[in-house]
Amino acid sequence: MSVYAFGFYDVVGRNARSFPDGPAWLEVDTGSRLTFAAYKERVDQVAAGLRAAGIAAGDRIGVLGKNSCEFFLLYGAAAALGAILVPINWRLSAEEVAFNLGDVTPTLLFVDQAYQTLVEGIRPQLTSLRGCYNLKGDAGDFTAFSELTEPQKAFAPAPVDGDTGFVIIHTAAVAGRPRGALLSHANLLCASLQFQYYFGLDQRDVHLNLLPLFHVGGLFTAISAFHAGALNVNMSKFDAAQAVDLITAHKVSFFFDFTPILGAILDAHKEKGGDLSSLRNVVGLDTPETIEAYQATTGGRFFAMFGQTETSCLATMSPYDECPGSAGRVIPMAQVSLLDDDDQPVPAGETGEIAVRGPMVFKGYWNLAEDTAQTFRNGWHHTGDLGRFDENGFLFYAGRKPEKELIKPGGENVYPAEVEAAILEHPAVGETVVFGVPDPKWKEGIKAVCVLNADQDLEAMELIQFVGDRIARYKKPQYVEFVAELPKSADGSIDRAAVKAQYGGAQ
Repeated sequence: MSVYAFGFYDVVGRNARSFPDGPAWLEVDTGSRLTFAAYKERVDQVAAGLRAAGIAAGDRIGVLGKNSCEFFLLYGAAAALGAILVPINWRLSAEEVAFNLGDVTPTLLFVDQAYQTLVEGIRPQLTSLRGCYNLKGDAGDFTAFSELTEPQKAFAPAPVDGDTGFVIIHTAAVAGRPRGALLSHANLLCASLQFQYYFGLDQRDVHLNLLPLFHVGGLFTAISAFHAGALNVNMSKFDAAQAVDLITAHKVSFFFDFTPILGAILDAHKEKGGDLSSLRNVVGLDTPETIEAYQATTGGRFFAMFGQTETSCLATMSPYDECPGSAGRVIPMAQVSLLDDDDQPVPAGETGEIAVRGPMVFKGYWNLAEDTAQTFRNGWHHTGDLGRFDENGFLFYAGRKPEKELIKPGGENVYPAEVEAAILEHPAVGETVVFGVPDPKWKEGIKAVCVLNADQDLEAMELIQFVGDRIARYKKPQYVEFVAELPKSADGSIDRAAVKAQYGGAQ
């Protein structure tokens, strides 16, 4: 093993020595707690159990379930073995779950009881699986999780360095299929150190773990808290009133926010009271009104940011008040350039594609060498997002490139092409264009403008339900408008820009 080797399991060992009795994890559903020493002991047990079950370095382990202590233990155990965890978005349809798992050929799969029927239905497609385990304790019909945590012989970790793969997170379905972004231990630890730097984290902090552990924002803020020796207070399901109680009781100091999470917490605080004064740092994406209300209520800071899964969550970040409306300045461990279509830097003040270089950039797309090469061309990771820098180096987000148009309802990524494909499966629909529109709850909503085939009739709610039965329900349109025809370009193709101009805006 190289003298430079360092991964997440090394953090687990370091914390067990540095803060052995410090609180590491609180499970809200059960009230159970783990110290840092106890966490390492259980990670070693699970890792030994996984090794006995045949898991080796580089193997993939799938997880389909809500946030839990067992879920977080699997991250530590996989790190100890040099294995790669693949968390699956539990909001996906059965077909989507089957695709993502089949893409990475996992050896083992851990599943919450609520999703075991779904897995049984797709299991014949998952030919790589050697076994399925219950994710939470012994709840469910698969092999008990406790079988992995029985006393084992002394555990010896596998050699792991910074470039070793840690997690595969599937991105939204651009061009009709998701892509698995492989993130390394170095990616993870660099992101963790960025959050610690900006928030000033130490063992006195408390993180409210309310985003799913399949999401890069939820996972990396949870690991940042752990890395700093802070407590993770884990919610398996977000509830605003409960969040207020938890912030009050445990002096929560930070969390990651997507609309409408923070607004719902502030509303619940108005209704029931409580003490939010400990909440000194919130990072994410939200409306100016909500951000300003949070700062006025708590005196805390909101950090604006730009990033994506492929940049280990972050590329730019700054306190919101430093430049309202911006996505912050470039973080210390990244280079960011704005490029034109020829990959040349654009002049100051002009809009270009956001390109990133440095240790935050992911390892590539799983088994997609051509996609990875295209994304990494000329030594930059091309994000597909557009932006401009002002004279003080603040980045202003300017949307997606036309060929990579993206809608972000409540922090989830939805590509219009995927929704359009689902809509066009309905026999009554002849043409459609899907795009994002302002939404009071989710910040951005999904709208579909459709042309029906001759002599066909269809209600908006019927189409919305049709789409929700085929792809993840968060991808279904909230707004549907039927029109006689769609604007066309000179070559006869649909003029998407004209459709958005005519039918977009507030609904």
